Amino acid sequence: MISDPYDTSNRFLWGLSSEVDFLNHGSFGACPKAVLDRQMALREMMEMDPVEFIDNVGRGLWSEALSRLSDFLNADPHGLAFVSNATTGVNTVLMSLELDPGDKILVTDTTYQACRNAVDAVVQRSGCEVTVARIPLPVDDEEEILEAILNAVDSRTRLALIDTISSPTGIRMPFERLVRGLQDLGVDVLLDAAHGPGLVPLDIDVLNAAYVTGNCHKWLCTPKGSAFLHVREDRRFVRPLVISHGATLPESMGSRFRLEFDWTGTLDPTPWMCIPAAIDHLASMSPRGWGGIMERNRNLALKARSHIISEVGLQPVCSEDFVTSMAAFIIPGESFFPDEDPLHRRLLERHGIQVPVQGWPPHNRRYLRISAHLYNSIDQYERLAEALKSELRS
Repeated sequence: MISDPYDTSNRFLWGLSSEVDFLNHGSFGACPKAVLDRQMALREMMEMDPVEFIDNVGRGLWSEALSRLSDFLNADPHGLAFVSNATTGVNTVLMSLELDPGDKILVTDTTYQACRNAVDAVVQRSGCEVTVARIPLPVDDEEEILEAILNAVDSRTRLALIDTISSPTGIRMPFERLVRGLQDLGVDVLLDAAHGPGLVPLDIDVLNAAYVTGNCHKWLCTPKGSAFLHVREDRRFVRPLVISHGATLPESMGSRFRLEFDWTGTLDPTPWMCIPAAIDHLASMSPRGWGGIMERNRNLALKARSHIISEVGLQPVCSEDFVTSMAAFIIPGESFFPDEDPLHRRLLERHGIQVPVQGWPPHNRRYLRISAHLYNSIDQYERLAEALKSELRS
C-alpha cells in the first residue's frame, strides 16, 4: 500500500524503464507486473488445453470479468460487451446505424482523429453529414462548452460523439451535462470514454447514454487490447463488426446481443480476463481504493501543472476545474509536422522523458500533455520543466 503518495518507489511495481521518465500514461497505459503475471498464468492455463479453456473454464472467467467491470462502472451487464479498444467501440456503433442523406452526426473539433476518421467513413458511405462544434480554448467555464455543442444541434442531428476527456487537450468535458442535454433534445449520445475508467468516476446507469465505449488498458492498467462497449437496452440492435457463430446460435443460450459479442472468433481473451485482477491490485495500493487513486493522481497532475506554468511560462489549455490526471499546455511554434513533433524526439533522446507533443491542425496549435499515475512523482515533472526551458530556448 502506498505510504507517501509521491514516493518514487512505486515505480518498481511496473516494468517501466528506469532510464526514462514516463509521463505519457494517457496514450497506451502501462500494466503493472502483478497483472501481467496474472495474464501469463491465464495464457499458460489456456495453452495446456485450449479447447477446455475456451469452451469451459474461460467462459467463467469471461463472465466474471463482465460482472466485475459492470459493478465498477455501475452498468447493466446484459448490455456490456468486450471490444479491443474504444475506437473499435465507436466503429461498432457507427456501422450499426442506418443513416440517410441529410442525417447529421455531431462531433467536436477535439474529437480523437481515429474516431473522426470513422465518422467521415460513415458520411462517405451513407451520404449523411457531419457537424463540428468548436470548443473555445483556453476554457475556464463549462457553460461555453455546453453552449458550443448544444447550439450545434438541429432537427436532423441523429447522433453526437462526445468525449469524457478530450485526447489532444486533456480537458475533462462536462460529459454528464452534455449527455443529459443532448438526449433531452432527442439526440443519441455515443460517449467516447477512452479516457474514463479509473480516471474519472463513471456511472453508466445514471448517465443513461445510448452508447458508452471505453478503454480498460489505460487508467485501469489492464493488458493492452481490453476495452468495452455498453449499449442501452433500447439500442441493442447493435451488432459486432465481425459476425460469427453467435448470429445463428439459439437464443435459449442467451440474448442475441450477448451471443454475438461474446464470440467473434478465436483470439486471446486474457486481457479482458485480467480486469478483476487489475481492479483489485490497484485498489489495494490506496487506503481509499480507486477514489483515493483518482484523487492522488489528479493532485499530482495539478502540482506538476503549476510547476511547469511557473517555471517554463507555458499557457495551460484550461482552468484547474477541467484537469483530471492529465494536463496540457500550448507549445509555441509550427503546429503541423509530417511525422512526429521534433520536440517530442528531443525530450526523449536528450533528456530521457517520454511525453507527447502533438500538433493539432483544427486549432493551429501544438499541445504538450502530461499524465500522472501511481508510478509518477513530482521530481519527474521538475526534470521536464528544466528540459523544456532548455529546448524551447534553442
